[in-house]
Amino acid sequence: QLQLVESGGGLVQPGGSLRLSCAASGFTLDYYAIGWFRQAPGKEREFVARISWNGGSTRYADSVKGRFTISRDNAKNTAYLQMNSLKPEDTAVYYCAARMGNVGTSIQYDYDYWGQGTQVTVSS
Repeated sequence: QLQLVESGGGLVQPGGSLRLSCAASGFTLDYYAIGWFRQAPGKEREFVARISWNGGSTRYADSVKGRFTISRDNAKNTAYLQMNSLKPEDTAVYYCAARMGNVGTSIQYDYDYWGQGTQVTVSS
């Protein structure tokens, strides 16, 4: 069974940090670009960050640029999203997604596999 499983979400105070993980099972991430998306209550799912299959290319949404870092470790079949200087508006369910090919996109419909999501809540 092909699966992506996110972990690392939780409750954090404004200004704090979290590191999300996205572990693949049933397939290797070597041939997939990875994207992170998020969905806040009452809002549509939005693009957060993406990384190419070998980690050589990354892109970020303007709202997280300079605060979030996407990375991957293909040997561990896992991708990551390091989130620093968190703000209340970062509160959302965060999803990772895999797209076969070298380069990801910011369009959710381009992705082939999705995780179940992990909740991130930024609040004092």
